[in-house]
Amino acid sequence: MRRVGKHGRQAREGSPMENGVGQEPGTPEPPAAEGIPAPRPPRARPRLVFHTQLAHGSPTGRIEGFTNVKELYAKIAEVFSISPTEILFCTLNTHKVDMQKLLGGQIGLEDFIFAHVRGETKEVEVTKTEDALGLTITDNGAGYAFIKRIKEGSIINRIQTVCVGDSIEAINDHTIVGCRHYEVARMLRELPRAQPFTLRLVQPKKAFDMIGQRTRSSKSPGEGRVASGKETLRLRAQGLATLEEGPSPFEEEAARRVDDLLESYMGIRDSELASTMVEAAKESPGVAQLARGLDSVLGEFAFPQEFVAEVWAAVCHPKEGQE
Repeated sequence: MRRVGKHGRQAREGSPMENGVGQEPGTPEPPAAEGIPAPRPPRARPRLVFHTQLAHGSPTGRIEGFTNVKELYAKIAEVFSISPTEILFCTLNTHKVDMQKLLGGQIGLEDFIFAHVRGETKEVEVTKTEDALGLTITDNGAGYAFIKRIKEGSIINRIQTVCVGDSIEAINDHTIVGCRHYEVARMLRELPRAQPFTLRLVQPKKAFDMIGQRTRSSKSPGEGRVASGKETLRLRAQGLATLEEGPSPFEEEAARRVDDLLESYMGIRDSELASTMVEAAKESPGVAQLARGLDSVLGEFAFPQEFVAEVWAAVCHPKEGQE
């Protein structure tokens, strides 16, 4: 089984990018007016090629030509001759189930992608003795919600067979494949107390050296950050991917604060959603404008007003010592 250490730059120069942000070569330039120098042709952007492996062990594959997470999974699946639905999630630069290295909406140009695929299925019975189960949910952007964090001392933490990285496939035999993470979190919150329920979970396939920490602190420094710190490929649910500079330290810290708020209010963590909200808050002069902006692009989340106010304060007026 091959493991990858430090990797070189994955982008190749000299051909158009196929990730939705390139410039087609050979476009004729308009004739220059007499006496006016012809405009310089746009610089050809590189074609981005990323390297990938299956996390439990595989040869190294090369992928390109994707603009969102679903297309990324399809490309990985094609390389390894598996179905895209076999992929639970991807991590960057580590084959372990490390939620601090989870692939979100940005990929550094030097990042190596590890795909975690379906392993064993298991069922657990849970009795809800208090309102909070102690789960933080995220999803892979392609139909699978999975456990990103288990709170120490919680109901779920006492069930040793439930692990970070497990995909939640069904609640009481009701399949939730295709549901977003906030929908799954809401279903779990609404389950009645003192009434047992069943979770059907799918754990990622593991190699012998992949066992890591079972839980992590909710204040993980650097979570969601792109490893390279240079240019990144920004994947979007709608529209084409774009090449952008890596987020500034202020933007990273603001996104981390908003991600913490998402966990507190909704029981989910989503670094890409947090980054989107930071962008919206930076462009909003006040809470009311931010609320309208979030409703226009993220109305399905139905954020409470006090949550929106805290997001705006966290981004635009961080407390002393947080900057």
